[in-house]
Amino acid sequence: MANIRASSTARTGLDTTVADAPPAIVFDRVGVVYGRGRKAAWALVDFNLRVAAGETVALLGPSGSGKSTALNALAGFVRPSTGAVRLAGRDVTDLSPARRGIGVVLQSYALFPHMRVADNVAFGLTSHRVPRGEIASRVTEALDMVGMSHFGTRLPRELSGGQQQRVAIARALAIRPRVLLLDEPLAALDAQLRQSMLTELQRLKESLPDTAMLYVTHDQGEALALADRIVVMNDARLMDVGTAKDLWARPPTSFTAAFLGGANLVPCTVGRVIGTSALVSVAHQTLGAEAPQPAVGKVDWAPGSAALLCIRPHTIKVVGLGDRDALRARVNASVWRGASTRLVVSVHGLPDQLLDVDVPGAATYAVGTEIGLRFPEPAGVLVATT
Repeated sequence: MANIRASSTARTGLDTTVADAPPAIVFDRVGVVYGRGRKAAWALVDFNLRVAAGETVALLGPSGSGKSTALNALAGFVRPSTGAVRLAGRDVTDLSPARRGIGVVLQSYALFPHMRVADNVAFGLTSHRVPRGEIASRVTEALDMVGMSHFGTRLPRELSGGQQQRVAIARALAIRPRVLLLDEPLAALDAQLRQSMLTELQRLKESLPDTAMLYVTHDQGEALALADRIVVMNDARLMDVGTAKDLWARPPTSFTAAFLGGANLVPCTVGRVIGTSALVSVAHQTLGAEAPQPAVGKVDWAPGSAALLCIRPHTIKVVGLGDRDALRARVNASVWRGASTRLVVSVHGLPDQLLDVDVPGAATYAVGTEIGLRFPEPAGVLVATT
């Protein structure tokens, strides 16, 4: 298991939650282990997080990072091996899923194929013993929220993938949950449907101001578009947590910097530091950098210390070799990506270091071409090496 130190905000999960808001969701040192003895494998380790009512939090990370395990522990599909789960102050660690009152939307939709849309949506209401006289109006209300009010008599096989996912969301909303869990809800859709459903989820979020949402995804675009906060996970642990803007602009750890947006992490030596600004040495050049105020007990950007400079690929400019202060680089690969071309380059003065550079449009650079590079000013943000 990777021994990567999480930031202080990551360990508490409390950095941007309003202090006096009653938490809708609390993970209190939750751990999940499968197997025993030497075969024991931790799927979630010491997970702490609070989510306020009305807040949307995305759990983002690679496969096997623990994000779905955290959601399953909250839903009641998995019992924590350690710690506790609370909903609105109530300990639900030992409650069955049906008694938690949580709406759950899965990647596979999980619709009953033999039931019509309206009956699928009504299923949860019947399970919760809602009076029969209320069920029809609640089904209509839920279908209206997802734009499926005219499809109540259809079977799931008569719907597109996007429509089936809308029905799955309506079924979760019909019970009027205070907590809504979404586990990779768009992963099975094609790109066009995914974008359409993302817009629908943004609208749905605005229409449910009191519902806490926990959104599991490996898609960074979904997390950035929907979440009030993002929890970055890796190797069964919570690495960092913060607003999308903060994690993008000032990633606390090298893992988050590289995973969220694919930043370049360039080794550098810290020089003079004044406030939140620093001068650093990179490839025999002195560059300006942002130096975030470290948490108590963390690295203090001491002059002469080693650090990593987080530089986003789209901020690096290709210039002429003769331009002043240009870094000399060699193109190792060039891949057209539609709106931009991704160059992979090696830079003179940075041995064993490859940089990603995004050039607008369908630029043509043959492998082996020598080019000049210019970093922005400031060049990037400092990230600790550990």
